[in-house]
Amino acid sequence: MKQKTLLFETNEQTARVFGPFDENIRAIEKEFGVDVSNHPAEGGDAVSVSGADDEAVTMAAKVISFLRRMAEYEETISEQSVRYIIETVKSGNVAELSDFGDDCLCVTTRGRPIKAKTAGQKQYVEKIRKNTITLGVGPAGTGKTFLAVAMAVKALRDKQVSRIILTRPAIEAGEKLGYLPGDLQSKIDPYLRPLYDALYEMIGSENYARLHEKQTIEVAPLAYMRGRTLDDSFIILDEAQNATPEQMKMFLTRLGFNSKAVVTGDLTQTDLPRGQKSGLAQVVKLLDGIEDIAIHTFTERDVVRHRLVQKIILAYEKYDREQREPSQPNARYRKLRGVVKK
Repeated sequence: MKQKTLLFETNEQTARVFGPFDENIRAIEKEFGVDVSNHPAEGGDAVSVSGADDEAVTMAAKVISFLRRMAEYEETISEQSVRYIIETVKSGNVAELSDFGDDCLCVTTRGRPIKAKTAGQKQYVEKIRKNTITLGVGPAGTGKTFLAVAMAVKALRDKQVSRIILTRPAIEAGEKLGYLPGDLQSKIDPYLRPLYDALYEMIGSENYARLHEKQTIEVAPLAYMRGRTLDDSFIILDEAQNATPEQMKMFLTRLGFNSKAVVTGDLTQTDLPRGQKSGLAQVVKLLDGIEDIAIHTFTERDVVRHRLVQKIILAYEKYDREQREPSQPNARYRKLRGVVKK
């Protein structure tokens, strides 16, 4: 019987790793076929991993070790984070996890540090840091917008820029703007709500109101960007898959001196009218390979929301592939039908 023991500094750290009702540990036990237990030790807790398979015990202990490190800066360790670490350790890509937790982008109003949670997110943050323009493309829940806003807040706090500008196309997704109550600003606000939510979490609603009044932070529809030159700014275009090629060109040419731009979007969730090309899809091809412009593609492994979001994304990807690639029987049927017509 193989056994490994890990020491935890506090009971709270142990509780975070084990998760509510020990669900994190149960997932590890089920995945590797091991038994995990904890008991008091001098200065904290001792967590023991035991099992018949030496390799399984070693991998399970590595997972718990990385979770222990995550518990130092995360109040709650999500099921998705546990699954990500398990899959990464099993695939042998442990190096991806080696520097997690070292880079704090900013701290929320509740004192929670914001950090990259996957290797893909880490690469995305590095690309934003090193390039003037970064395109972040990928499925929902990968942190594209949230991390970009965190980088913008960090740049503002570090006095690297003097203002933050957040924008997104006001494209209707099944509901007409005219049907919504209120004036133009009231009609537009629902489209910008995700940007407000991210800002409120990082700087608080009162600070946002103060900075917004001083025009240090601006949240506006994409159409309001026309004719402007944006100097000394951190600019984020969110939901860029809903921008037309003309709007995308207009936005990118607003970039001024000492500014940084991040463009985010999900090409599988375009709300443009049927037949209208997405400016994001076009610009990903046009700008590829240009110096100081980075393109980062997220995958379902970078999803940090509920585990079902990842499964939903995979289901839609499978459906899209089946639609693009007709089954062989259907192809044979069309061929035979063509022969009969002749």
